[in-house]
Amino acid sequence: MLDFGIIDAHHHLCDFSRSYPWLQGPAEPFRYHGDDRPLRRSYFIEDYRADAQELKLAGSVHVENGAADPLWEAEWIQDVHDSCGLPSVQVAKASLADPDVLPRLERLAAIPSVRGIRDILNWHPDPHYTHTSRPDLIEDPRWLKGFSRLSSVGLSFDLQVFPDQLAQAAQLAANHPDTTIILDHAAMPIHRDPASLRDWRSGMDRLAKQPNVVTKISALGTNDHSWTTASIRPVILETIEAFGPSRTMFGSNFPVDNLYSSFTALYAAFDNVTAAMTDGERRDLFAETARRTYRIGPSGPAAYLWAPPLL
Repeated sequence: MLDFGIIDAHHHLCDFSRSYPWLQGPAEPFRYHGDDRPLRRSYFIEDYRADAQELKLAGSVHVENGAADPLWEAEWIQDVHDSCGLPSVQVAKASLADPDVLPRLERLAAIPSVRGIRDILNWHPDPHYTHTSRPDLIEDPRWLKGFSRLSSVGLSFDLQVFPDQLAQAAQLAANHPDTTIILDHAAMPIHRDPASLRDWRSGMDRLAKQPNVVTKISALGTNDHSWTTASIRPVILETIEAFGPSRTMFGSNFPVDNLYSSFTALYAAFDNVTAAMTDGERRDLFAETARRTYRIGPSGPAAYLWAPPLL
């Protein structure tokens, strides 16, 4: 197992005393992530640290978990950070097409741990997969106006799309070179037949040409519920080949990906697949790309000494 500290670039927490619309209502028919009934409970920082306890955790990035009140969620995560140092930073939620989004972005940017915004754009003609009701939100003038505000308030953007939206994503990045874009979940290659994977790789190569884009390898189990190291190896290696280790990072996507494996098994697979890479490349993938992208400090060996006791 890894002998240096990792920064988990993508995870969630949940206080189920509050409203999370995607986890409420009828559980069936199950969507593409599968049976989410085990997720319909609180998942606090103590739960997360217990799942990650076999790893040397140097930091983490919390990504919004779909709470009905995004401002409450961001303030709650700040309180959790203040209490124990984790999550190190967070990505909050904002609907960029909203006409009053600028004051919301300003309020979120004023929260010390907030580094970026996510506004999920996944569209698919099959309602089993889609997150949005329209395929062209990423090109909507109102949404683009909101997106253009991000750089002025010092926020990055976590971009979550499917492979057939990567051309739109590349155009977005080219048109906004002053905004850092983090591609979530390696663009979620939901179909694994050879033709679909060729299209995914072509889109990844196109997006990787934009220097303001980095990516996260995460949520592989969401698209491959019975994954093995062999089954996810090509996606991992081709993502790294497209973006390079200095623009690629690993994330657990816990607790969602706890539906498919343990935290330890997931990171053991990441470790195994990258074992032949140099120490510097592996440190980028497991920690330093996340540290640079999300402005997590401090840098250097001292960063790996943080290890508070379990509560």
